[in-house]
Amino acid sequence: MSEQLQFWEALLLGTIEGLTEFLPVSSTAHLTLTEKVLGYEIDAPDVTAFTAIIQLGAILATVIYFRDDIRRIVVALIAGLRDPGRRSGPDWRFALAVVIGSIPIGVVGLVFKDEIETTLRSLWFIGSALILWSGVMAYADRTATLARDEADVTRRDTLIIGLVQCLALIPGVSRSGATMSAGLLRGLDRVTVTRLSFFLAMPALTAATALQIATEHENIGGGVGWPATIVATLTSFVVAYAAVAWLLRFIAGHTYTIFIAYRVALGMLVLALVASGAVGAT
Repeated sequence: MSEQLQFWEALLLGTIEGLTEFLPVSSTAHLTLTEKVLGYEIDAPDVTAFTAIIQLGAILATVIYFRDDIRRIVVALIAGLRDPGRRSGPDWRFALAVVIGSIPIGVVGLVFKDEIETTLRSLWFIGSALILWSGVMAYADRTATLARDEADVTRRDTLIIGLVQCLALIPGVSRSGATMSAGLLRGLDRVTVTRLSFFLAMPALTAATALQIATEHENIGGGVGWPATIVATLTSFVVAYAAVAWLLRFIAGHTYTIFIAYRVALGMLVLALVASGAVGAT
């Protein structure tokens, strides 16, 4: 079991989580590397649970930021389920598409839970995934037609994007990086795929957080500690809210080039640190 996190460590990790959760740079990669540098065992049950639970702050930030959109599509979903005659509107179609797109990662995450929390948290995997998926992002960004917007999103689109999102269970791939790349390859514009990434994140991250709280609450209490976990979660909320607002403004007029270059540089740094023995892989 790990030692309790210090207050400043909780603030640092919460800031990193909030800043990177929705950027296509892999929050898990950043948190895992930082936790390793701080001297924690990155595959310890309390550390892996902590890493998942503090996502709750980022989730709440997106819920509040998109509260009007969420209210609209939830109302449309409920109305459509009650009355088949109300299933023709764009809000119903978008809501149903999000539900369908959220299913694959939940199933795959449960099936491969042990491997995700142990083997795949090796810094060798993380560094390699950061670099390799950058190639996919670069291809998607360069070949994107950007011909379709949110009104054009279909169930087929989100099912495909949801299946690709499963690859984000490999730390370093990045959930937002996976969903954005898949969306671009489907011909959606950058603002649409970025917003869709947020909506697909909410069910997936909420389920992952709830599972960790239910199954690992005792490990958290006896390890890194609930006070530090709460501090990190609150910090991630504040930082994530600002990051969401910035990303939507930025991506409206820019490509993903800056994120791709950063991912490659970080991946090379991670592999160099592990290869040199400066940082252990696990």
